[in-house]
Amino acid sequence: MTTIVHTPSPGVRAAGARMPVFYIPHGAGPCFFMDWNPPDTWDRTAAFLRGIPASLPAAPSAIALVTAHWLAPQVTLTGSAQPGLLFDYYGFPPHTYALRYPAPGAPALAERARGLLADAGIAAAVVTQRGYDHGTFIPLKVAFPDADVPVLQISLLASLNAPAHIDYGRALAPLRDEGVLIIGSGMSYHNMRGYGDPRSTPISAAFDRWLSDTVALPAAERNARLADWASASGPAGRLSHPPRAEEHLLPLHVVAGAAGDSVGRQVFSDEVLRTTISAFRFD
Repeated sequence: MTTIVHTPSPGVRAAGARMPVFYIPHGAGPCFFMDWNPPDTWDRTAAFLRGIPASLPAAPSAIALVTAHWLAPQVTLTGSAQPGLLFDYYGFPPHTYALRYPAPGAPALAERARGLLADAGIAAAVVTQRGYDHGTFIPLKVAFPDADVPVLQISLLASLNAPAHIDYGRALAPLRDEGVLIIGSGMSYHNMRGYGDPRSTPISAAFDRWLSDTVALPAAERNARLADWASASGPAGRLSHPPRAEEHLLPLHVVAGAAGDSVGRQVFSDEVLRTTISAFRFD
């Protein structure tokens, strides 16, 4: 059964309003730009992504996106003024390797973010050679197709330490008051062996319920549960994100940290490839 929860229209947009933070599903490779079987598999996810800009209190000054497809020893940020694209998916139709997303980079924002992290005692690096990977340019090409909003791409930590990701998200929280839209890009279910398997349906649904309940809790309780997610979520957690493969979940931890005391809620859910995938928003 498909469930889509629509975010209410924000009405008049206020300049300088605090930005929400999002955790979004970025799909499978370039799924939104190719044929799929059945053809409507990703249509509802794409519709959700397209609806994000209209749900914001103001047009963002920049996007800071934490991607599941970049692991680094320390928090690492893109510092190029015009990053290229990293086609880090394999075996897809040739035209998907000719996609373009010429959004400008955000070098000043990278330095601002590095400073915030340093103030929190968190080491960070800025690199200029890294391009936008598909965890970044694929969903943004759907949500912000004009590619006119500067983008800062941010790595995960190779340690995959859950509390550390909450901590670094907390350090970046002031960016929300500077017009920056913080997005965590991953997949709430990401067990490659489970896609398309009917046995995954109840497992992913159980984990999705746990996630939805968790993000709606007060911040301290929410973050404590997320920090201990592998135990707190029961068997469904590790069956949805196997050991050493939780990189698609951890962008949620970053945005939960950046959310501060903002209230979280599920804003999208769908069953795709026999699994439940969801998006969450904190305001």
